[in-house]
Amino acid sequence: MTQLATNSLLLDPYFPPFNEFTPAQAQAAVVTVIAQNREAIDAVVAAGLNRPAVEVLRELEAIDDRLSRLWSPIGHLNAVQNSEALRKVYEASLAELTQYGSDMGQHQGLYELYSQIQASPEFSDFSQAQKRAVELALRDFTLAGIALAPEQQAQFKAIKKRLSELSNQFSNNVLDATQGWHLHVTDEKQLAGLPGNAKAQARQAAERKGLDGWAITLDFPAYLAAMTFADDRSVREAVYRAYATRASEFGPRERDNSAHIVELLQLRSALATLLGYENYAELSLAKKMADSSARVTDFLEDLAEKSKPVAHQEWQHLQAFAQQYLHIDNLCAWDVSYAAEKLKQRDYELSQEELKPYFPAQKVLTGLYSVVEKLFNVHVEKCANIAVWHPDAEVFEIKRQGKTLAYFYLDLYARSDKRGGAWMDDCRVRRATENGIQLPIAYLTCNFTPPLGDTPSLLSFDEVTTLFHEFGHGLHHMLTEIDVAAVSGINGVPWDAVELPSQFLENWCWEPEVIGLISGHYQTGTALPRQLLDKMLKAKHFHTGMFMVRQLEFALFDFRLHQLEKVENIAEVQACLDQVREQVSVVIPPDFNRFQHSFSHIFSGGYGAGYYSYKWAEVLSADAFSKFEEEGIFNQSTGQAFLRNILSQGGSRDALALFKAYRGREPQVEALLRHSGIRA
Repeated sequence: MTQLATNSLLLDPYFPPFNEFTPAQAQAAVVTVIAQNREAIDAVVAAGLNRPAVEVLRELEAIDDRLSRLWSPIGHLNAVQNSEALRKVYEASLAELTQYGSDMGQHQGLYELYSQIQASPEFSDFSQAQKRAVELALRDFTLAGIALAPEQQAQFKAIKKRLSELSNQFSNNVLDATQGWHLHVTDEKQLAGLPGNAKAQARQAAERKGLDGWAITLDFPAYLAAMTFADDRSVREAVYRAYATRASEFGPRERDNSAHIVELLQLRSALATLLGYENYAELSLAKKMADSSARVTDFLEDLAEKSKPVAHQEWQHLQAFAQQYLHIDNLCAWDVSYAAEKLKQRDYELSQEELKPYFPAQKVLTGLYSVVEKLFNVHVEKCANIAVWHPDAEVFEIKRQGKTLAYFYLDLYARSDKRGGAWMDDCRVRRATENGIQLPIAYLTCNFTPPLGDTPSLLSFDEVTTLFHEFGHGLHHMLTEIDVAAVSGINGVPWDAVELPSQFLENWCWEPEVIGLISGHYQTGTALPRQLLDKMLKAKHFHTGMFMVRQLEFALFDFRLHQLEKVENIAEVQACLDQVREQVSVVIPPDFNRFQHSFSHIFSGGYGAGYYSYKWAEVLSADAFSKFEEEGIFNQSTGQAFLRNILSQGGSRDALALFKAYRGREPQVEALLRHSGIRA
């Protein structure tokens, strides 16, 4: 029997065979399916509209989905169980996929076939989702350079291939720089202030490295614990310096992202010029709700103008507190989180560490599922005997009245071979097939502190909101009722609207009625006491002005950077960031800070010229939640209205039209300002 015949990926099982395929099989499968897809598409194009147009559309969709189903577990495994062998295969396969995508985007026969479908008499009888899928496909042909001259098309393809390589290299450098550093501590006095769980994790990290004592790593839970609680200022500074200079000129040359950033920006600019756009920021808006660059910058600058006075007051207050009570005359970047935690303890008698025992991860999950059940009449059940990539990972199904609607994989805890951050990605998309409906499957991935001995994973409240956030994305993917892949779930949703369901669901974390569902002390089971809840609610707006301008700093830097005509060197990138900070920031980082070198969202995560989407969608989500504030946080008719108009519709209709159908009007910014404590 040949290797291909025994390749589990080519058997295309309903659930990915995570425990069966090897990196070599993954690469062979990608090559095979891409070749099969090329032949299949050429055959469909050659046949033309010799049968109903809707059948042709479904066949094209099936061809695309076959490759998506194959690539899904390979790409996911590269992120959650990275290895040298898999990384090489991933990079080689990514090059093949990029070439294939560019070829299909410039396939003249395929473009003409879609044009014929749209012009056919049958098109008027298509469903709204089918019409939208064809419209988006034709738009994407234009953005893929279908109208360019042959030599320009070749240039376009070369740029896309190189951009894919650079984004992957950027991500790898950040991962390697994060994993490649630790602070070895042998004197326990240097760990003063660290919570017991953080010290235990540092001890475990040292043991894994074959070291005595403790090792503070740059995995985010370890980094955050050091920055927030370590009394030793030199420890905080060392950890901060390492984290803030990851993948920069201050580390090994082979991990320095400086040249990658410059080349990425140059190629993105060249891509925009080829397609007739003034800059890459303008090109990015072709797929977004915002209709102009001016609309985006005006939106961000207006928020900054409203927020900065509040942020400035918070910063002055923190400086005064640090000087008087902590004897820190010069409050540095590595002191901010530490001083802020001390100030919060003084003013609200509240510490993150005091809250964490009440939020064991499994209790939070149970409460989250209960919230979703109350809002959208769905039930979550654990599945058994489905292959996963690590013992931490679990599989669940979502049901309504006994009928399965979707599945999701859940991988909560940080590991050394796992990309940092938290995200939702699609494994399978809902669509109509000749065998019935293909149910959606999602990946939900976080990097929380894992259980240690008999102590379960205990979440900070920020991690609680992160879990709700990612599950909101998951619901958008899983509760869709659209059965056309191109606009099902999060597909076809404008990038600046896709964060609406995720940020929307975060709001329930703060509701007293929900706190009783998601909290329970890991030793006693007691829900968060009322006195702690009251303190937490009083502290809700603690430093929200500073947080707001920090996010606006990221968004404005990203957007303005992609408005530049041409970036010649990394110093120009720093200059752009410095100018933005001068305008909107109140906490100016030290000169050695190289935040941009690990800004994966915009250089490897799809948010280039789109980071503003978080704030844009936050306006939508705050305004959407305000309807529940008016009508009851578990009002079933309101929940059904959100499900009917937002979650179930995917990208089948205009995002603004869907919001207006739900809210009865256009979005307003007042709810966001109120929720952020910027306005009463």
